[in-house]
Amino acid sequence: MTIIIVIAAVLISLAIGIPIGMAYRKKVAESKIQGAENEAKRLVDLAKIEAENLKKEEIFKAKEEIMASRKELDQEIKERRGEVQKQEARLIQKEENLEKRSDNFEKKERDLEIQTQELENKKQEIEDLHKKEMEELQRIASLTKEEAKQRLLSEMEKELTAEKAALIREQEQRAKETVNRDAKEMLTYAIQKCAADHSQETTVSIVALPNDEMKGRIIGREGRNIKALETLTGIDLIIDDTPEAVVLSGFDPLRREVAKIALEKLIDDGRIHPAKIEEMVEKAKEEVENTIKEEGERAVLETGVIGLHPDIVKLIGKLKYRTSYGQNVLNHSIEVSNLARIMADELGLDTKLARRAGLLHDLGKALDHDMEGTHVEIGVEILKKYKENPLVINAVEAHHGDVEPQTLEAVLVQAADAISASRPGARRETLEAYIKRLQNLEEIADSFDGVEKSFAIQAGREIRIVVKPDKISDDQMTILARDVAKKVESEMDYPGQIKVNVIRETRVVDYAK
Repeated sequence: MTIIIVIAAVLISLAIGIPIGMAYRKKVAESKIQGAENEAKRLVDLAKIEAENLKKEEIFKAKEEIMASRKELDQEIKERRGEVQKQEARLIQKEENLEKRSDNFEKKERDLEIQTQELENKKQEIEDLHKKEMEELQRIASLTKEEAKQRLLSEMEKELTAEKAALIREQEQRAKETVNRDAKEMLTYAIQKCAADHSQETTVSIVALPNDEMKGRIIGREGRNIKALETLTGIDLIIDDTPEAVVLSGFDPLRREVAKIALEKLIDDGRIHPAKIEEMVEKAKEEVENTIKEEGERAVLETGVIGLHPDIVKLIGKLKYRTSYGQNVLNHSIEVSNLARIMADELGLDTKLARRAGLLHDLGKALDHDMEGTHVEIGVEILKKYKENPLVINAVEAHHGDVEPQTLEAVLVQAADAISASRPGARRETLEAYIKRLQNLEEIADSFDGVEKSFAIQAGREIRIVVKPDKISDDQMTILARDVAKKVESEMDYPGQIKVNVIRETRVVDYAK
């Protein structure tokens, strides 16, 4: 019972004490808050006072800086103004000087105009005097101005002809002395190292027979065998009284070779009839194709030219069955390649370019019977198709003078081509073409004024011209020889070179009375 009373007393004390404590704590807190507010208000007032003081100080400093800046600006403005005044003074002085110079120029211009007018007047006076003098000279000389001019030009032409002829002779002699010996030595050395066969190609081939009875078997019943062979090959078979031989005639050496091989195979086999003939012709064509490939590879190996397209190698081999003036074109191409290489080596030039261009220079002749255009145009087109070196293409295009050579190697190919074509025994012409060339050579020489007679000699490699001594002087002979040579070059096609030899006789005539 006592504990309950104690607990109740405690609870009552707490119930009464807690509100009293809370009221007390509230009063204390309010007192602290009031103190804090007063303190804050005091601090704010102090801050305002300090801020006002700082503001006044900053304003004062700013005013001082503004005053200082204004003084500096005034000083700078003063200095600038002084400089501007000085510049104005200088400009005024220059303007005065320019005005003075302008006045001087105007004065000089007036003086020059006066002098120019005086010069024009004097020029007119001189022209009038010159005209009067010319009229007086024409009257005294009994010659007009044009007549005097023509006479003077005639005299000058005679003097110039003599001087030109003398100059040409001097230059030619000097050139011969300096280069003739070296060129001969180099060409002789190159030719000696390239021994080539003489011209042997013809338009016929001969096939030997074991006996004359074989002729009848080749002809066949009612000529069917020979007709079949001629039809398949395009070659004429001539079977006559020639003992144990058949002549194959045709201008296409490739077809003639096919016919020859086919006929030899038929003779060896012994069975000759149209079906067998067709079979042997096909085998002969295959054999010729293999020979063409082998010959192309041989030429490439012999000349040392590498990197050629297989189609080009095949075309090179095809040149074995192509001739020009009786000269085998494949042998000629190999010879030109070697000659060009040797000369390039002697001169320190590109030997690879020289021998490559030399081997390919007549490539177009392998197809000139099958395509339109000259062998040069065809060869250039083929080489461009297979992306050949442009310098090689230029050498091929220039070897007959169709275009200007771009390299010295191209010039060497020209020289090598001429050497190979013109050496003794290299080429052979038909009698009609040979006679026609001689006639054309003499006609060109006779077409010049003052030529009395001309003679083509040395198989057309020299033309001797006898001139009329009363029309052609010694000096004019040099000019005539050069003019004839140029006309021959422009109007004729010929292998090698032609020597133009002009002869003038000194004739003295007198009479005994």
